[in-house]
Amino acid sequence: MTPEPRSTLPVRDLLPTASLALRARRMRALLSGLGIAIGIASLVAMLGVTRSSQGALLAQLDRLGTNLLTVVNGTDAGGGEQLLPATATAMIGQVPHVQAVAPTAKLPGTGVYRNDRVKAARSGGRSVRAAGATLLSTLDGALLAGRFLGDDDAPVTVLGYDAATTLGITGATGSDRVWLGGHWYTVVGILQPFPYAPELDQAALVSFGSAGHLLGYDGHPSRIYVRAQTEYTAEVAGLLAPAANPEHPSGVSVSRPSEALTAQLRVRQSGAGLMLGLGAIALLVGAIGIANVMVIAVLERRTEIGLRRALGAARAHVAAQFLTESLLLAMLGGVAGIAVGAAVTAGMAVSRGWTVLIPPEALYGGLLVSVVAGAAAGLYPALRAAHLPPTEALRTA
Repeated sequence: MTPEPRSTLPVRDLLPTASLALRARRMRALLSGLGIAIGIASLVAMLGVTRSSQGALLAQLDRLGTNLLTVVNGTDAGGGEQLLPATATAMIGQVPHVQAVAPTAKLPGTGVYRNDRVKAARSGGRSVRAAGATLLSTLDGALLAGRFLGDDDAPVTVLGYDAATTLGITGATGSDRVWLGGHWYTVVGILQPFPYAPELDQAALVSFGSAGHLLGYDGHPSRIYVRAQTEYTAEVAGLLAPAANPEHPSGVSVSRPSEALTAQLRVRQSGAGLMLGLGAIALLVGAIGIANVMVIAVLERRTEIGLRRALGAARAHVAAQFLTESLLLAMLGGVAGIAVGAAVTAGMAVSRGWTVLIPPEALYGGLLVSVVAGAAAGLYPALRAAHLPPTEALRTA
């Protein structure tokens, strides 16, 4: 029996030989690698966007702290905040390990409007809240413009970010006034958004003195913000309800706003898992597409394969050529997918003010996955090409 001829093609010539068919059929190669590119882009973008958004949330947690607590006395039938005892603020201030206390009171039936001609029903979801000078420091908040409230009873207001936006007020020079509770109030400040207290974003804040003098405020808070020592936050949370309302502590609700950001992290992580699954499906579809194209290539190039086998090419060499073609297709798609995924991540992060964070494992992992997909897709076509007899291949010419 005649021994199998050995291939004389050097390894260094394998890549140019394998890429020849791809260069000759560029559109087919482009469409074949598109599925892999979409899958890798999905994986990289999802991992990058998720990591960037998580980084932004963790930065918020670090900046704002996890030691902020809120105390409310439940809600009424209409969803409004019920009033706490007038002594609640002072009693909470006596709780051990409490660093700061900032009471607020939502003034029911009081709206804020751009002028006195707007109908009362068109409140736009805005509320009016009485607040003290300690609110900003307790919440670690900041002003977008102007100044914060004092302890006097002057008819001035500080608008939350969303309230100022809907009212069309962009500055706090003292020239803008709003119609608030049947009185003209001068806008002296605009707040930056509060991640931990979104109810303030839609509110117009007035001082307790002004609220009592002009708006009928009776001295009962409806929501109290408490800043505790971080290591004693859980202990303080357990003492706030009986301190705020000793007669009915069960009616007092104590919450930790940082838990909302933590919940967002968990939701985004679960959403990332779903999107990774979709990206894996896209990769599978791309790998099947490459396998299909390579099988067709074997059928179309039986003459070429037969001729090379007749001239002494070994089965292993033919198999290596087709497997290398499949790997090239997948790797080109993988590189393109990594570039697209990184660009999507950067665009999303910059548009939302996040730090661009792309996990390194998403980059080299994407390339590795594309190689594995290419190898899996090209294995059967390569073996089929290698086992074509020279005589049978030549008869198809």
